[in-house]
Amino acid sequence: MKKDSRKILALALCAGLFLVLYLSYGAYGNWSFAFSLRGKKIVAFILVAILTTVSTISFQTLTQNKFLTPGILGIDQLYVTVQTLLFFLVGGVSVLAEKSIALFLLNIALMAGLSVLFITFFLGKSGKDLFTLLMVGMIASSLFGSISTFLQVLMDPNEYDLLQGRLFASFSNVLGNHLLLSAGLLLLIVSFFWYFSPELDALRLGVDLAVNLGISVAQLQKIMLFLIAAAIGVATALVGPTIFLGFIIATISYEVFPKANHRQLFVGASLIAIIFLIGGQFLLEQVFGLNTTISILIQFIGGLFFIAKLVIERKKA
Repeated sequence: MKKDSRKILALALCAGLFLVLYLSYGAYGNWSFAFSLRGKKIVAFILVAILTTVSTISFQTLTQNKFLTPGILGIDQLYVTVQTLLFFLVGGVSVLAEKSIALFLLNIALMAGLSVLFITFFLGKSGKDLFTLLMVGMIASSLFGSISTFLQVLMDPNEYDLLQGRLFASFSNVLGNHLLLSAGLLLLIVSFFWYFSPELDALRLGVDLAVNLGISVAQLQKIMLFLIAAAIGVATALVGPTIFLGFIIATISYEVFPKANHRQLFVGASLIAIIFLIGGQFLLEQVFGLNTTISILIQFIGGLFFIAKLVIERKKA
């Protein structure tokens, strides 16, 4: 327990160091300009880091599978479909010019709402039908992808070009009012995850043992899936799809905190994610001088991580 606390303290110091470096490096005394330009990015990094890692770890505990991520529910593909529909029906220029909270809330409501409908329908009668829900999520993801592709083929090339910039995770164009709203939603969502952490600790030991300890697994599954859908919906609506981020951070966190409970794991994993995002963006921009975003690095490293984990687990088996 004390060892994990020391690890969390070390991660917090490291995260703080990267945060100060990213804010101050290359400012040359123009602090207000640097803070206004980089401050929103840092807040977006922190919000997405917490929402993505907490939801992914909870989802893997819920499914008893460390290869799965909430993306299997089809939320990322649903985001692509929603954006494609908006660009196709309203027009790319009009959508990009629209900066209201209403559109932001619409994205969250559509992504989280449809996921909740799936959860309610397939887990309504029996909480033991979780993997049927996951298969439906995979099928729904393929359906959303097909709809998006069909509409993109019909779309004007200029509209399609504008759309592509919207379909990749971007921390640069986040609006301040969206950050404030997302921060409020994060506090609400994460407080529920924190409250149900002891039940997740028991569930990690196995479904049968959790039932013997008096936990209603069916009810816990529904509540957790609702929270996971909401968390991923907020993170995706804020910056776009970050498919592999949760998987990367969760995999690292299990190695760094092999015996930690969920509350320690949530805090430690969130700090690792913050270090990964802020440190990665700092290295890309200031050290390597690359004009790219951390989202590209996430996709590349995430693919390598997934393949490596498959190979390692196969050798263990």
